[in-house]
Amino acid sequence: MQVVKRGLTIRAHNSIIRASFQGVNVATRVIPNYSLYGVQAQPAWQNWFDFEWIPQRSRPYNWKIRPHQHDALIQILYVTQGSGEVLFDHAKASFSAPCLLIIPAQTVHGFDFSEDVDGPVVTAAQRPLESLISLASPELLASLRKPAVMALDDASGHAQALMPLFLAMEREAQIQAAGQLTAGMALLTAICIQVARLTQTNEASVSKAHSRKSAQIEKFRNMVDEHFTRHLPIGDYAGQLGITPGQLSRLCREVLGMSSLDVVNARVIHEAQRGLVYTGNSIKQLAYTLGFADENYFCRFFRKHTGLSPREFRAKAMSAMLIPATIKSTSANV
Repeated sequence: MQVVKRGLTIRAHNSIIRASFQGVNVATRVIPNYSLYGVQAQPAWQNWFDFEWIPQRSRPYNWKIRPHQHDALIQILYVTQGSGEVLFDHAKASFSAPCLLIIPAQTVHGFDFSEDVDGPVVTAAQRPLESLISLASPELLASLRKPAVMALDDASGHAQALMPLFLAMEREAQIQAAGQLTAGMALLTAICIQVARLTQTNEASVSKAHSRKSAQIEKFRNMVDEHFTRHLPIGDYAGQLGITPGQLSRLCREVLGMSSLDVVNARVIHEAQRGLVYTGNSIKQLAYTLGFADENYFCRFFRKHTGLSPREFRAKAMSAMLIPATIKSTSANV
């Protein structure tokens, strides 16, 4: 097994970003795909797990990690000090220590850390990890497949069990010895078990009535994730839940603060924004991908919900993601 080699220069990193976001051809504006940030992606089988501390990778980039993704790798960050903001796809969330950040494979993500941030990071090949876990504890898989910010209680026994496991992972990542891969994946599985236990502890604190409503909402949102490009009537979703369209809308307003139709529309808009920012697809291609037969209708729909046309939104988002001239001139001298 090879441990990922670190230390790509800032200049090389910035050239990747310029090629991605400042090229003349819009099709080149794709989100960078890294094994670790600043290191071009390698086949997943070459690096089944890696360990480092948050400052090792974030300090050279002034504590700001620009949006990127790992095609086949999951990351688990244990923030023990400091705070920051994380981007998951097109949504942002604040966090502060102590907490866990779960970033599944193929999740577009970025960070804006405080300068005092610290904590371990484990990166692992997600499919081999899931294969291992599915054999013994398949119920743990759900906690690894959705990005999450998980606040921790210092007094929790599960939280206290985390650091010894991360430190043991660090030792395994630094040695070349028989059984290194097996030991590393076993420790990572133990970390995943603690993550699942913490998730269950948080859920257990919610009342039964609220848990039932949350379960219905979660099922509805999962159905929306699967079928939003088909533009199904709300009645179809409600029927699958065994309730009426009116009951579903009232449930959504109570739990989410929006109607059931707003939930579906928000999912469409989320995917449209993601496509406009992270792909070079034309507006027509994007409209077709999202289930719109007519490009003009898609543009009207998008403007109604965002206040911008798709082209205006793309231009604004691309402008916001460009590297400032002061940073480029400084990095050119590195």
